Amino acid sequence: MAAVEQVLEAAVTALGYELVDVELGSRGRLRVFIDHPAEKNASITLDDCELVTRQLQRVLPVEGIDYERLEVSSPGLDRVLKKPADFRRFAGEQADVRLRVPLEGRRRFIGVVKGASEDALELDVEGTVHRFPFANLDKARLVPKL
Repeated sequence: MAAVEQVLEAAVTALGYELVDVELGSRGRLRVFIDHPAEKNASITLDDCELVTRQLQRVLPVEGIDYERLEVSSPGLDRVLKKPADFRRFAGEQADVRLRVPLEGRRRFIGVVKGASEDALELDVEGTVHRFPFANLDKARLVPKL
């Protein structure tokens, strides 16, 4: 998976986009989620997805990466947060964070992202700022504003 992500990262960033997430599904399905780097409110368009799809359709066979079906999409309103830069970019936004190992008897926390260092994120949950090491992070997503 790491080799696939490296190839995807290089191809996507060369086109000026950010690789947000990758899902390798059953039967060779490859889902790639892209975004505009460092732009909170910019939307990914169908043209953006088409451009990245065409590039990946050229790059993946050359790199020896087999897939049956390729999907390129925006990360959506409930965007995945993975890297420290993601948490810094979306500071002030509400996030749903799930931990691998419970903290204070809980694995799920919903709060406002305060920021992140290279090894942990800070989340304000009902007025209390919690620090979660990235090593204990199972998943994190933005909470959509509807």
